[in-house]
Parts: sequence; C-alpha cells; structure tokens
Amino acid sequence: MVMEDSRKPYSYKEYVAGLFAGVATVVVGHPFDTVKVKLQKHNTNVQGITYRNGFHCTARILATEGVRGLYIGATPSFVGMAFESSLLFGIYSQTKQSLQGGVQSSRPQPQVIIPSAAFAGAIISFVLCPSELVKCRMQIQGTDSLVPKCSGYSSSLDCALKTIKSDGVTGAFRGGSTTFLRESIGNAVFFSVYEYVRYYMHLQLKSGSSDHNNLVDMGIGILSGGLGGVAFWSTVLPLDVAKTIIQTAPDKSSPTNPFQVLNSIYRMSGLRGCYTGLGPTILRAFPANAAAIVTWEVAMNLLGIKNN
Repeated sequence: MVMEDSRKPYSYKEYVAGLFAGVATVVVGHPFDTVKVKLQKHNTNVQGITYRNGFHCTARILATEGVRGLYIGATPSFVGMAFESSLLFGIYSQTKQSLQGGVQSSRPQPQVIIPSAAFAGAIISFVLCPSELVKCRMQIQGTDSLVPKCSGYSSSLDCALKTIKSDGVTGAFRGGSTTFLRESIGNAVFFSVYEYVRYYMHLQLKSGSSDHNNLVDMGIGILSGGLGGVAFWSTVLPLDVAKTIIQTAPDKSSPTNPFQVLNSIYRMSGLRGCYTGLGPTILRAFPANAAAIVTWEVAMNLLGIKNN
C-alpha cells in the first residue's frame, strides 16, 4: 500500500530535532564511551595495565578521578555529536523523502532506508572524525595512562591545536576512512532495525486496538532506538576498535588501514581482541540510542513534524 506524502519540506526543523538528539546521546552515553575507549587502548596494547572488564576500568576511574573522569573529553563530544546528530537525522529524513519520490509506503522500504542511512552516515563521518580523534586522545589520559604527562593535553582545544601543529590539518582526519566505513555501515543497520521494530510494534498496537498515547509512543521509541543502537555497535565494533588504535597511536607512521590493524589485533588477542570494549559499548548503546530516538521524536512533534 502506498500513499501520497503530504509532508512539507520542513528542512531546518528536522536538523534542530537531530541536534537535541545528539545532546541527549552524550549526556547518557559518554561515561560508557570513556570506559570503552580505555579498554580498547589498554587491552590491545602490550604495555601498561590491562583491565579485567568494564567494571574494573570504571572502578579505577572513579577511585582516582571521580565522576568527572568519566566525562573527560565530553566537550568535543557535545560539539561533535550535536552537529553530527543534526546532520544525521536531517539528511536521513530528507534523503528518504527524495528517494520515495513523494509517495510513501505504509511499511519500511529497505531500498529507501539503507541508501538514505548509509549516505547520511558517510556525510557525518567527516564531522565525527576530528571530534572523535580529540575525544579519544583526551580519554586515554588520566587513570593508568600510557601517555607521558609531559606529552598530555590540558584541554580539548589544546589537543586539537597540538595535533594540527604537529600533523597538519590532515592529522585531525587520521582514521577518516575507518570512521567513514563505521558510520555508513552502522547507520544503515541502525535505521533499518529502528524502522522495522517501530513499524511492527505500531502494527501490533493497531491490531490489538490498544489505546495509543504519548507514553506508548515513548515506549516504542525506547525499544526501537535501543535495539537499533545495539545492532549498530554489534555490527561495527571491530572497526571502532581499529579507529581508536589508529587515532591514539603516538607514531605518525603507524598503520591507518583498519584491516591491517585488526589483523594485528587478531594475531595478538584473537577474535575477542577485535571486540574489546563490547560490554560497556552494548551497555551504552541501548540507553544512549533510546534517548536519542525519544528526544528526536519528541522534538519533531513539538516542532510540528509528523514522523511517518
């Protein structure tokens, strides 16, 4: 079944809703991300401390730095995620409308969802790469750091300026191809799962003749967004591990090919090494992405946009 798409081109409103979703993601998910990055850096390195698990890592951070230690590197993350999320949701929504050609199906269309999401993910990778490079380099400092204090950064701005001074502007985009692959593949998976879970849950509610209210919509958003986030990270975590290693490598001549890096990790730690940080990543994925989707949908409604 198809129907005419009566939705107007709201353009900027979809980007504004995405911006709020990005802020919600960082507030909920950044502490988990800090633990994930530390695990990826330390547990794939032959030097320094190796954490037993995510809880061990979290306990050491809290014991030495307090809660503030879990939010280290949050400034570039807030800026990057707000801008990235704004672009992601805005580009995805508008590309999907363009591919539908003014005609909207009553059920999800993979031939529309996948290219729309992959295209949006590819575009945002250019924003995410430099902000995540700064975030990761800040996060590996502090507790059990492998970075000498004399080589450390006093702030996110200091990190960005020192990176550009030593490596040039291109140095800020180290790990760009890996970020590109992670975001294009991951978002194709995320939006596919989100759209299908959302569709089938609404279908079940309609067939059950249940009362449909805002709390029900929020529950659907939490489940569809959370499962989409888990699917995203379960699919692309090895690429994320490679990206962390590439972006935090002290030697500029270190390999930047993600498959070469993963091959090295596999030889040293096996398949488990390629999924380093899986625990905190999955723990973060559900609440952070659920928060992003619920915030996005609420913002869309407040801005007068119907999310079909």
